[in-house]
Amino acid sequence: MKLLRYGTQGAEKPGLWDPDGNIRDLSGYISDISGATLSDQELDRLRALDTETLPLVAGTPRIGACVGNVGKFICIGLNYADHAAESGLSLPEEPVVFFKATSAICGAYDGIEIPRTSVKTDWEVELGVVIGKNTKYISEEEALDHIAGYCVVNDLSERDFQIHRSGQWVKGKSADSFGPIGPWLVTRDEIADPQNLDMWLEVNGHRYQNGSTATMHFSVAKVIAHLSQFMSLQAGDVISTGTPPGVGMGQSPETYLKPNDIVELGIAGLGTQKQKATAAK
Repeated sequence: MKLLRYGTQGAEKPGLWDPDGNIRDLSGYISDISGATLSDQELDRLRALDTETLPLVAGTPRIGACVGNVGKFICIGLNYADHAAESGLSLPEEPVVFFKATSAICGAYDGIEIPRTSVKTDWEVELGVVIGKNTKYISEEEALDHIAGYCVVNDLSERDFQIHRSGQWVKGKSADSFGPIGPWLVTRDEIADPQNLDMWLEVNGHRYQNGSTATMHFSVAKVIAHLSQFMSLQAGDVISTGTPPGVGMGQSPETYLKPNDIVELGIAGLGTQKQKATAAK
C-alpha cells in the first residue's frame, strides 16, 4: 500500500494512493497515519479494504508529510562509504546518530525555507524508515519486522550552522521545512530489499546525487537494532538512514541552495519530491 496524508497543514486526512494514481479517503477507517494505526494488524485491516469502494478525493489537494504526530525524527550520518569519502571523513565504527526537530517535518512539495543568515543550505536524498511497533533491545535479525514502511526524506542541512556554530548537528538540521517526508509511506511488503533501491536528486535539472542504498555502510536492519539498544522506538518514529555522495558541500566549488532553486528527488518505488527554495522572511 501507498499511504499518504492530504489537506491543509495541521488538518491532514489519511488517504491511500490507488493503482490509477488517485487519492482515496481513509478517514472512515482511521483518524490519521500515525502511532497505533501503523501496526501490522491495522495495516492488514486497511489492506483488506476494497480500494474501489473508498471515497475518491477530488482535485489536487496538498500532500502533507506521510506520517503524523512523529515522536522522534532520528538521523544517521556518514552512512554511505562514498559520501564519507567526499566529506573527507573516515567511516565510523558505529552509526553516527543525531536528531532533527520534529517541527522541521513538512510535505514533499511544500517548499524549502532558507533560514535567515544561512550561507550553506544543502540537500540530502535519504531513505526514510517508519517504525510500526513499540520496541527496544531487538536483534538485527528481528529489525525489519518492526518497520511499518519506507519513504523519501530530504535531510536538508545548513552546513555553517551544523559545523561552525558549536554544539550538536541538530542546529544545522532543524529549520522549518528541513524535513520533507513522503509523498507516500510505502508499506514494507512492497519493498523486497531496502538495500537495493536507486536514489537521485537534482537541483534546477542538474543531477547531483545518483546513488543506491546498496552502498550503505550500516544496513537498515543494523541501524534499527543499534538504535534500539540506546532508546525505545515507538510506532510512528522516523529514521532517516543517510545520503549517498553528491551533496552541495562535496562539490568543487561548494554549491548551496539559493532562492528560486528547484530541488527534485526520488527513490525507486517510493515516489518523488519537488521543492522550491525561498528566503525566510
